Amino acid sequence: MPPEYAVPALEKALDILETLAETPEAMSQLEIALAVDRSPSQIFRVLTTLERRGYLYRDPQSGAYSLSLRLFDLSHRQEPLRSLTEAALGPMRELAAATGQSCNLSVREGGGVRVVAQVESPADFGFRVRVGALFPLETTATGAVLAAFAGDGGADAGAVADARARIRADGHLERSDSLQPSITDLVFPVLNRQRVALAALTVPYVATSFSTVPADRVRDLTGRAAAAIGAALGL
Repeated sequence: MPPEYAVPALEKALDILETLAETPEAMSQLEIALAVDRSPSQIFRVLTTLERRGYLYRDPQSGAYSLSLRLFDLSHRQEPLRSLTEAALGPMRELAAATGQSCNLSVREGGGVRVVAQVESPADFGFRVRVGALFPLETTATGAVLAAFAGDGGADAGAVADARARIRADGHLERSDSLQPSITDLVFPVLNRQRVALAALTVPYVATSFSTVPADRVRDLTGRAAAAIGAALGL
């Protein structure tokens, strides 16, 4: 086997990126240093380089750092994610047209849910999320579905395990949105042959005078679209 070579600067950069990816809020240089177990002076040049290369955004007022969309942009050039979005956009467009509702596709990213595709409602009114947006895994309906179908052996216990078991039994999740209670999230997993979620298809259902298709019909169509995406991937 070839010898293992330590690359301190690279190790620092990866530690910083991974720390920020797992933290929903921006972090100061001191907070990052504490999180990666190094001194602020040890990570200063790495932070500066990551900011200069566009991987980090530094707030001009607070000086706090957060991840930019640079990594998201790079991941979209990767074949697996590109194949996923290409397979999804056709069924998603058909779903939006048939229901008059917007829909989005998300994948699990660390402790969060990353939106990778979005099709807006053809109606005059609808709810949309930004492609690239990152939401919490545990507090969102989309995250709950991705976690339920993670295929990680079911290490959870108690109420969490029961909730995930119900989602698996139902094959989907329907509940009020945690951030917008007037919206009902209809979420179906996009499954591979091992019934592990590759992604989650979500319709943030808005019940207004523009909503001519009832929620139960939208739910059925969303399930069919998720299955169509999974079939197109052939995994």
